[in-house]
Amino acid sequence: MSQPEAEAQHCPTLFLGRQQSRCDRSEIYTLSDTLQTPASIEVEGKPSQVLKAVVAIPACNEAERIEDCLRALNEQEGLGGSGLGILLFLNNCTDGTAHVVAALRPSLVVPVRIVERDFTEANAGWARREAMEAAAAWLEETGTDDGVILTTDADSRVPPDWVARNLAAITDGVDAVAGRIALDEADAARLPAALHARGSLEGAYETLLTELEAIIDPLPHDPWPRHWTTSGATLAVRLSTYRRVGGMPPLAVGEDKAFVSSLLSSDARVRHDPDILVVTSGRLDGRAPGGAADTMKLRCEVPESPCDPRLEPLPRAVFRYVWRCRVRSLQASGRLERTRLWAPWLGIRARDAQAIVGLPAVGAVLAAVEAASPYLVYRPLRPRELPTHTRLATSILLVLRAAAIGIRSVRATRVGRALGGLSGATVERTGNA
Repeated sequence: MSQPEAEAQHCPTLFLGRQQSRCDRSEIYTLSDTLQTPASIEVEGKPSQVLKAVVAIPACNEAERIEDCLRALNEQEGLGGSGLGILLFLNNCTDGTAHVVAALRPSLVVPVRIVERDFTEANAGWARREAMEAAAAWLEETGTDDGVILTTDADSRVPPDWVARNLAAITDGVDAVAGRIALDEADAARLPAALHARGSLEGAYETLLTELEAIIDPLPHDPWPRHWTTSGATLAVRLSTYRRVGGMPPLAVGEDKAFVSSLLSSDARVRHDPDILVVTSGRLDGRAPGGAADTMKLRCEVPESPCDPRLEPLPRAVFRYVWRCRVRSLQASGRLERTRLWAPWLGIRARDAQAIVGLPAVGAVLAAVEAASPYLVYRPLRPRELPTHTRLATSILLVLRAAAIGIRSVRATRVGRALGGLSGATVERTGNA
């Protein structure tokens, strides 16, 4: 029996009704709960492709949407010589997702690896980690030192420049990139008007807070305009950075947010690029308990349920941003050890402050400060409170923007005068010569 035939016995759905010639763009893995190392099917005579990036996609029962997801990835533009691969991790699929992929695969130009696994303890974070680990291993197999792992969802559609934009941001010097998401129009049309209204209120306040944060605590690698979204539907990370932070945490809920938090705590440079936008489903019957679908369902059932934790009262948000900037400044100037300059103001005990001082990265220091301070506990607003805080944030931003324009104008004037004086001096010296 040939190796493909042997593998087909373990994974019949991936081979059912498929011509042998159709195997030329994919490598198939099948895993059981007890098998630790996947067995691969290599195509004879096919040279291994040197990849720049691999997109990791976890999928559970996505027969209806996986085709749109894969076709969008297959139509990526602007990659130049950068090789792209797709790692599809099918976990606990019972709806024929594998059949859809098998039928679609011959029409795909981008190389695809498929991993299929049934696991009784599976959850969303575990599946994304397994997908990203397999993607990382694929890059390492090819000897790619500067490879990039991207991840999206099987119910999402990326734009044609999605990979190119992420790679461009990483080439510019960041370690990871987070994009924004938008709901599929057809799905969004079926959602209640009240949910859209709440989303608009939250979005407006979030944008104001994000700009305030960018002004008060600016980051050179993540300048304004930026956003707050942290979604597994659109993330990219350097392979080396992914390995350094220990990979995607296998959490049942919120693995994407926890991953980005680990990046920030390690001082990885994360760009929240507002120009990267991925369309994802707005269904209320999600695959991950406690995920985005359950959140939308809760907000439909309980309209006054709390907002996202980061949508906190404006005074507390401003206090948070000011102290983040202050802690960064103390760390950069070597004065963080003088804990009396910051710990008492934040209600942090001396013993805890000393432990924080010993942390190796400023990102870890900031995370520990926020965890230890009773004044920095997140207290999310209720929807009815959003209009008041939105008006207040708008007013403060008008003042800060005007101040920023004034500062830039003064600086420009000073620079102009200095350059004018330098030009005159140069001309005079030239004339005297």
